[in-house]
Amino acid sequence: MIFQKRTHTCGELRIENEHQEVTLNGWISVLRDMGGLIFIDLRDRYGITQLVIEPSETPELAEKSKELKSEFVIWAKGIVRKRENPNPKIPTGLIEILINDFEIINRSELPPFEIKDDLETSEELRLRYRYLDLRRQSLQKNFIARHKLYQTVHSYFDSMGFIEVETPVLMKSTPEGARDFLVPSRINKGRFYALPQSPQIFKQILMISGFDRYVQIVKCFRDEDLRSDRQPEFTQIDIEMSFINREDIFQLIEGLFQKIWKDILNLEISIPFPRLSYYEAMTRFGSDKPDTRFQMEIVTITDIVKNCQFKVFTDTINSGGEVALINAKGCAGFSRKKLDELTEFAKKYGAMGLAWMKLQNGEINSPISKFFNTNELDSIIAASNTEEGDLLLIISSNKLRCYTVLGALRNEIAKQTGIIQNISNKFSFLWVTDFPLLEFDDEEKRYVSMHHPFTSPMDEDLALLEKQPERVRAKAYDIVVNGAEIGGGSIRIHDGSVQSRIFSLLGMSQSEAEAKFGFLLDALKFGAPPHGGIALGLDRIVMTLCGTENIRDVIAFPKTTSGLSLMDGAPTFVDEKQLTELGIKLINS
Repeated sequence: MIFQKRTHTCGELRIENEHQEVTLNGWISVLRDMGGLIFIDLRDRYGITQLVIEPSETPELAEKSKELKSEFVIWAKGIVRKRENPNPKIPTGLIEILINDFEIINRSELPPFEIKDDLETSEELRLRYRYLDLRRQSLQKNFIARHKLYQTVHSYFDSMGFIEVETPVLMKSTPEGARDFLVPSRINKGRFYALPQSPQIFKQILMISGFDRYVQIVKCFRDEDLRSDRQPEFTQIDIEMSFINREDIFQLIEGLFQKIWKDILNLEISIPFPRLSYYEAMTRFGSDKPDTRFQMEIVTITDIVKNCQFKVFTDTINSGGEVALINAKGCAGFSRKKLDELTEFAKKYGAMGLAWMKLQNGEINSPISKFFNTNELDSIIAASNTEEGDLLLIISSNKLRCYTVLGALRNEIAKQTGIIQNISNKFSFLWVTDFPLLEFDDEEKRYVSMHHPFTSPMDEDLALLEKQPERVRAKAYDIVVNGAEIGGGSIRIHDGSVQSRIFSLLGMSQSEAEAKFGFLLDALKFGAPPHGGIALGLDRIVMTLCGTENIRDVIAFPKTTSGLSLMDGAPTFVDEKQLTELGIKLINS
């Protein structure tokens, strides 16, 4: 068989190419024998073109076409002509190719599932045959968008004077939050490298080295529990700058997203992005990554109900907690069964229960309304802007849990009532700032970093570090779009004495800090500049651009939530010889 190379792709030809002789290569997507005509939809990553065989004119081709099946790879040569029945759904829908010759390049077994976008087969089967799954145009569009994102990132940062520097993939294991993936050393038996959770320490050292503008599109690895938006290996856009403040980071990244959205979606997004403090985000939206495309903001009613007769509320308030609510507009028609389901949903987030009030026929309908006087009820209605047909969902708990539960309920109501679907084509960016520097870990009975231990405290809060560490704010910031965090960063600590104080607050002795981070502490002694940066989740950005909630849709060869690669079978057992070379012996559990 003589292979004939394509002259055009399957997504390229238009009515302007009519009467031209062309050759196409691709996979057979659909084959239809209509008796008088045989139609073949030929597919490559550029699109689909309809081929036609006329048995009355070319009976030998009609006979040869009986061998053809879906996913066969063929070349076909013919003349471009206008279609009698155009297909406006595809770019090549005005033309077809009347073929005068074709050959099979390679045959295919019957695929385990049909190669089409509206596929209902299990994700496990698709991941097992990922090479077939990736033939689907919807997935290929995702990876074309991902490719374009890479090009935009490279060109943008190059135009801004950044230098791309590669950092090590085999590094020292340092505690940064999640578990490290460890790599045993054959040469130095008993010792291990770690795969980087991020290049955080290295990019800070690059600042100390005088590279004042660093960028890298880098692989990171975290051995943590997986979910729909998390993988053990992921890609981030890593950025660090010297002699800057927070505003410089904001302007740089806003410009980047403006360019990304224009280059890939041809959409204009306005800058600067709104900003919310962590406290404001939590008390208004119940999340440090709020979806601000819709309202339904949290209303705190602690002061209104602090003297009411409902003991659940007053006990919470007297113990330092809060009482707050959301107004689910137009949801007073929710059944008791639906309210019970919402109660169970709230309990999953730590709530002890869920109180509710409905305004129906001008009256409050609620199992707890009898515990409130008229003035208290009127004040609740006024504060929450309750109108006829509205449903109030009320939580009482400690401050963090109260707002977190309501934030989860807010998102759940938005999904159940169709709000999210109606705004799916909108993009709402914002910065969340002024995070707490530390949070107390009840299990370990010590403070831990909310971001990482290299984040600088606010200058005005330094005096509180040892006295009231829970009140210290960080020079940290997250960028959020549509309720998803797509990046986070901070201004770093460049003063070695401050860094040592932070390590001490985290419960590290001086010897432990030296053992784990001695090379950074040493570097800080040699004239470290003020510096800061951000890491953007490239996978999550692609998810947002492509409108998917599953990170596996934007990673070519992903792992399952069990950390398995179903296509190649990783992770696998290795033989005893390999283990012996590494000085490792497995203990059977």
